[in-house]
Amino acid sequence: MKVGVYGGGRMGAGIAHAFLLTGAEVDIAEASEAAAEAARDRVATSLAKAAQRQAIPGGAAPEELLTHLTVGSDPAVLCDAEVIVEAVPEDAALKKTVLQTCSQQAPDAWLASNTSSLSITELAAALPSPERLIGLHFFNPVPASELVEIVVGKDTAPELVEQATGWVQQLGKTAITVQDSPGFASSRLGVFLALEAMRMVQDGVASAADVDTAMTLGYRHPTGPLRTTDIVGLDVRLAIAEHLARELGDRFEPPQILRDKVAAGELGRKSGKGFYQW
Repeated sequence: MKVGVYGGGRMGAGIAHAFLLTGAEVDIAEASEAAAEAARDRVATSLAKAAQRQAIPGGAAPEELLTHLTVGSDPAVLCDAEVIVEAVPEDAALKKTVLQTCSQQAPDAWLASNTSSLSITELAAALPSPERLIGLHFFNPVPASELVEIVVGKDTAPELVEQATGWVQQLGKTAITVQDSPGFASSRLGVFLALEAMRMVQDGVASAADVDTAMTLGYRHPTGPLRTTDIVGLDVRLAIAEHLARELGDRFEPPQILRDKVAAGELGRKSGKGFYQW
């Protein structure tokens, strides 16, 4: 199988890693040569860590898997992909531009967006063949996560839904299928819980650690909503919350503590501080 990934950041590199483990040939397109090399380094580092955990099927060496990876700054690197996964930041205009580029480079490829909240139907409307786009919402960190949310747009071809389900199975993950709706299932529920947890900290009800402990021990969540927010990125959560507030109403209005932390550069794990010190 030939897989293209547009965007080699944390999520794109993780998606590439996951497909490489299936034996697929993977091409990553980035905006510059420097970004492309950084993407290769992310995948290499991720595979090396997987090898240390003995998490590579069949015990293949990371170096061997990397021979099946190509990176480049020219989107033409994606021209012979069977499926292309867009994994750029959560910005509708950017995603539309990237998906249009992918469609131009590989008009016969299936397209997937790794959006966590944006409308697949609206993204598809910018394409010459909207039926060829589906949502594949991967979770961070991609190699270790067990879930992929398949999002079906108004025009998504039934054949593509079937194909996407098969890809998720090949990745060794579990798929849930949802119809296109603001926030889908996972982001809508996860962000709502996280926003209320933030309000509790803001109102002095409890500390971030105690709110998270309530959910991990009381409700068996593997990670509390505030630590999860730090891992995802407070800026990412803010953008999703603002989008959901526009689409679904005031119950998703971001609390001031989230706006203040993002304005202060406290973005979570990637900046060293969010609701926790990292």
